[in-house]
Amino acid sequence: MEQTCIFNQNKKSCAFTGHRHLGGDFKEEALKNAVKEAIKEGVEIFYCGMAMGFDLLAAETVFYLKEEFPKIRLVACVPCYGQEKSFSKEDKARYVEALKKADERIILSERYYRGCMQVRDKYMAERADMLIAYCKKETGGTAYTVKCFQKLRPSGEIVFL
Repeated sequence: MEQTCIFNQNKKSCAFTGHRHLGGDFKEEALKNAVKEAIKEGVEIFYCGMAMGFDLLAAETVFYLKEEFPKIRLVACVPCYGQEKSFSKEDKARYVEALKKADERIILSERYYRGCMQVRDKYMAERADMLIAYCKKETGGTAYTVKCFQKLRPSGEIVFL
């Protein structure tokens, strides 16, 4: 397991969770505005699960906003080596680029195993003060992350997009 600790955990943090397939109701501008609001509330550390869809878009949004807010940092929380093996060619390229740009990379397992994605989700929920979520279903990984965050951080803020 690869882990580096470069951040002061006293800084306010935020995790992202969302679906791999974004619906027609999803607005990138809403994500950008939510991240900007989080930054204005003092968030400097963003945890991203690096899945295709919402996660990669969230990472790219943080990278874009770094020009305006250079203190913000992205922590790439990778559930296992090879996470990207089923991604499309385009998403693999975005994933590799996002990993390169991330300020910290946490790899939680050497290999895939049943449940490793939930371990990643819990890892982020344990560390985040707030959650930005695009959750349109009651089941699945995104719903699990929202419920996990609510359980671990009952007073934590959730921004639903």
